[in-house]
Amino acid sequence: MSNYTSVLADLLQRLPQLRSQIYFKPSLTALSHAMEDQVLAGGDRPLVIANFQRERFYRQESHRYRRIAQKTDQVYILAAPETEFKSASQEYETVAFDLQDELKHEWHLVIIGQQYATCLICRERDPLGMGLPELPLMTMDQGRRFEGIWTFDRQVCEEAAHALLSRIVDYRPELATKIEQAQTLITQAPACQITHLDPAPFAERLVTYLQAGQYKLVKAYTAIANQEKKERLVNSITDAIRRSLDPEEIFQIAAKELGQAMESCRCLIYPCKATQKQVTIEYEYINSQKLSSLKGKSWPLTEHPLFSQVVEQHHRAYLSNLNRDTLNHPTLRDQLTPAKMHSWLMVPVLYKEELLGMIEIHHCGDSAYTWAASQLEMVQAIASQIGVALIQAQAYANLEDLNQQLEALDLTTRNLIAITGHELRTPLSTIQVCLESLATEPDMPQDLRQVMLNTALDDAERLRELIQDFLTLSRLESGSVDWNPEPLPLQECIDLAISSIRSHQPNQDLPQIITHLATNLPLVHVDGEWLVEVLSKLIDNACKFTPSQGQVTIGAILSTQRQFQDLVPPQKRAANNRTMVLVTVEDSGRGIEPNRLETVFDRFYQEEGALRRSTGGTGLGLAICRQIVANWGGQIWAESGGKDQGSQFRFTLPIVDKDFSQGSSRSDRPSRSRRPSPTVGRQK
Repeated sequence: MSNYTSVLADLLQRLPQLRSQIYFKPSLTALSHAMEDQVLAGGDRPLVIANFQRERFYRQESHRYRRIAQKTDQVYILAAPETEFKSASQEYETVAFDLQDELKHEWHLVIIGQQYATCLICRERDPLGMGLPELPLMTMDQGRRFEGIWTFDRQVCEEAAHALLSRIVDYRPELATKIEQAQTLITQAPACQITHLDPAPFAERLVTYLQAGQYKLVKAYTAIANQEKKERLVNSITDAIRRSLDPEEIFQIAAKELGQAMESCRCLIYPCKATQKQVTIEYEYINSQKLSSLKGKSWPLTEHPLFSQVVEQHHRAYLSNLNRDTLNHPTLRDQLTPAKMHSWLMVPVLYKEELLGMIEIHHCGDSAYTWAASQLEMVQAIASQIGVALIQAQAYANLEDLNQQLEALDLTTRNLIAITGHELRTPLSTIQVCLESLATEPDMPQDLRQVMLNTALDDAERLRELIQDFLTLSRLESGSVDWNPEPLPLQECIDLAISSIRSHQPNQDLPQIITHLATNLPLVHVDGEWLVEVLSKLIDNACKFTPSQGQVTIGAILSTQRQFQDLVPPQKRAANNRTMVLVTVEDSGRGIEPNRLETVFDRFYQEEGALRRSTGGTGLGLAICRQIVANWGGQIWAESGGKDQGSQFRFTLPIVDKDFSQGSSRSDRPSRSRRPSPTVGRQK
């Protein structure tokens, strides 16, 4: 029972005078409902045969046919089974036909009563010529087209009914007796009782469908227009934002473009974090000179109910009507009074659930303003674009910083190689010349021979110090030093440093070294060997650049003393307000030019220049001192009045906590002799 020809084709062949027409799916639905309404409204008990092609189309109308079955017992529903549809006898007869049957492409409704008859026999057209069986998605499209016949002609209706009833008998032979009754119902109506069917219900139904279709069309056009406007605005704002990689420019452009697009009274955009207490408004758009500007004003966020809701839910929030109850909230009252707004919208700028900023839209009219869903979606889309733009700007800035750091590192590396090569080559050349002279001149006088040996030994020591300082600085910068902080008296470390200086320079006239420490200084909490290293290098520097008749002063005060605030620059003070000891190594020597006070801490730098070493040393000493002081959270800097005005090197030391100092005594402290000591020597 497959491969049946089309019912429409059979009907047109039997009745050649018929002319088929084109119907769209909405038209067929309107006509079918009008025909069904005629059955529901009438008192007749007609024959009703319906073919819905597939079960999924039948499911939309099944409730109507349950009502029709209450009017007549001659109701037959045909459909190709897909899920649960099958041949059965319930309120009405259901007939599941073969999927190979041509009925699966047709739409039929035949109604024959005692006094009237009407039928709708159609076949779906394949406008693309791709084969209807391969186009299941087209079946739900309102643009589906059918070719067929709709008529009140009883002869045509009877022919269509006979064709469908014979098809039903083939599929369900057990219904032969019931179908004979249906055949009798078709032929027994006297011609005198047949009346012309009133077309009014059909016209009304078609008008209703046309109106509904027009409404849907207008609604669709409106949605398309809103979507087009949203996309156009989003694209224009996104394009304006993406032209810049400057976060400030991004916020300013976004505030202006979004404020104009939303036709808002005021638009604010500001960067913020979820835990931030307040912000300063920098980016604002206002559309009227009558509104007061909020630019430059502090905008509180702490205990702000709307801000808290946005942060908690990561979603927009708004207040359409800021009434008197709202004004009773202290945070909102402080903001609403100068802003004069009546409606308030907040949309977060997020990136991967992290709050980067906030968008605020204000309406300052006398009545509440309700934002449409399309407007809210547009602001949300802009917020997403701003978030992406900010991350891109930040990534670009980080890349720029990284490039600059790489360039600086490359320059430093090249300079380091050049300077290190020079520093190594100079003493090696001297040593080589001296040794060659001693080897080739066996008759050299004894006093000249001693000069050669002393020169070679001095340059060998210089070479050893350079290598030692370079290795020390490398360890400090790489973080491979094992620090062992302990409570120590500062005076003990100073004495060790001065003793080291004198032992390394026994035959030189050193300037006078004076120690002047504040009374009752607490113990400092540092690694003793490294503190001695810092003091030794600073004192050695001071002695090296100070004439023998000059003076070097070592002092220390506590941060609680008044003069501490005058001596420490604001940028060098501890951010956590810790109590520190300020140590000063002051000399009366040649001084430092003001523009070189920071440069002196660079590697291989000396006041005379990197490639001239009349005073000796390696130029790494102050760089080592800076690394050591930074480890214990201190600061180190240089001060000088200029040339021949002397210089002061100051650094800060952490002190021992009260609880620790009370629980420890001098004898409890670990001995420094148990740990390896860094090389303590002359300024490198």
